[in-house]
Amino acid sequence: MKKLVSTLVAALVAVSFAGLVFAADPATAPAPAMPAGHPPVKQEAPAPAKTEKKKAKKAKKAPKKEAAKPAEAPAPAAAPAAK
Repeated sequence: MKKLVSTLVAALVAVSFAGLVFAADPATAPAPAMPAGHPPVKQEAPAPAKTEKKKAKKAKKAPKKEAAKPAEAPAPAAAPAAK
């Protein structure tokens, strides 16, 4: 049973890897030739990527709870009135 599962997993990995390899974009073909007498077309270079670093936001500190005070005990239940 282990061998069967191992074989199936290996086959799935191989197929998915092959799919990734063949799904990659092929090299782009050169642009078609222009007819004679056509003015040259200027290709603009893409703008360089900005490498501006963003400042990390500082986490807000939680307000400190007053842990120095002992916890207040709830008020004792009213004692039965003495007769």
